[in-house]
Amino acid sequence: MSAGGGSLDTTERDHRGARRGSGPGRSAYLVLAFDCEDPAAPPARHLLDKLQSLVVGRARERGAHLSEAGESLFVGAPDRWMSSAHARFSRVLERWVVEDLGSKNGVFVGGERTERAELSPGDLVELGHTFFLFDEAAADPLLGPVAGPDDRSGLATLQPELAIELRKLAALAPSPVPIVLRGETGTGKEVAARAVHRLSQRAGEFVAVNCGAIAPTLIESELFGYRRGAFSGAAEDRPGLVRAADGGTLFLDEIGDLPLPAQAALLRALQEGKILPVNGTHPIKIDVRLLAATHRDLEAMVVEEKFRADLLARVSGFTLRLPPLRERREDLGLLIAALLARHFPERRVRFTPDAARALFLHDWPLNARELEKCLLASVLLAGEAAVDVPHLPPEVTGGRPAAAPQLSPEDALRREQIVALLREHRGNLTAVARAMGKARMQLHRWVRRYAIEVDEFRR
Repeated sequence: MSAGGGSLDTTERDHRGARRGSGPGRSAYLVLAFDCEDPAAPPARHLLDKLQSLVVGRARERGAHLSEAGESLFVGAPDRWMSSAHARFSRVLERWVVEDLGSKNGVFVGGERTERAELSPGDLVELGHTFFLFDEAAADPLLGPVAGPDDRSGLATLQPELAIELRKLAALAPSPVPIVLRGETGTGKEVAARAVHRLSQRAGEFVAVNCGAIAPTLIESELFGYRRGAFSGAAEDRPGLVRAADGGTLFLDEIGDLPLPAQAALLRALQEGKILPVNGTHPIKIDVRLLAATHRDLEAMVVEEKFRADLLARVSGFTLRLPPLRERREDLGLLIAALLARHFPERRVRFTPDAARALFLHDWPLNARELEKCLLASVLLAGEAAVDVPHLPPEVTGGRPAAAPQLSPEDALRREQIVALLREHRGNLTAVARAMGKARMQLHRWVRRYAIEVDEFRR
């Protein structure tokens, strides 16, 4: 979820026809994800299906120009650290490779300088002070140009599959269809809910309720209100949160935390369109659009009899899973731009390539919430200078103790595999990634997570 400047999607194609990708049934694309000198600059996604090559180089302004034959694209960036023809991305036997065209400052893939490298989905490519991400998406017939940020809705992504789901969400927003938003903490569930409320054009308020933050004994009175004298201290009537959302949207965050009695009362209110305040005698009619969010597996909770099956059926008109930030790195630039615009609207913020690389390689276990705190602190610490690695939190830069953290059995086995391959390939991360069949970027994240000292294997 983000809001900010627009994005560009080039190389349109006939979506009804066959498409070529870098893997079976896949479509390859390249995202200009981040400009260190101008983080607010809009990112751009370039589809590669009909191209044989794409050249990136320095230009006076951002833009993309297709060759007359339509098989080659030039992507220009106003990056003074970039050569006029810096790197070429080429299709070789249905795979994509990047090669240095004799640039002054080189081509880096996953943080390692290279003259030529075969790309894997998720690879991070640095050209000058500009960062690109190579990735693939399912070749879905609905996959068209990705919508850019929309200030009115707050919905934006450069990830093709998520873009399709967000279009569905926007189409359903004006309807009464209930929606469940699923995802880890910090993935933007409330941002999406507020966007749905804005697009719904309902006249009432957006009322957000954190179900897990209300004591179980108080949930019904908080939701449905109460009459004076309902309990000790109830000196006056209170309408409750549901009535506060009358004519608008009620957002129940962490709905899985509702105790069963409250679930039954909520189900009755949704079915009848009426609520009965605690100690009340006459039901009150309500008109509420319900949105719910959870990080829990509600279906599993139904099996365990911790969540009512009939309530799940009532609230699940449409379900959207918001992926964690580590699965949508294409959007990191969008999120950074939106957060900087929110917190530092008058400041020109810059990043060093080392700092930007650290941001893209970090796993972000707490998602956008962690990113926001990281940016707030690092920009303030940098002052007028560019944000550099010393300004970032140690958990982002990998400044952890050298000893390996406590690992799950699966992680311990993977760490052993990586160490063995590093020993075999003398610390060559590219060779290790190829042997594992993983993107170099993923390997870098594992190395950092498992506190592996790669230099020890290069001696």
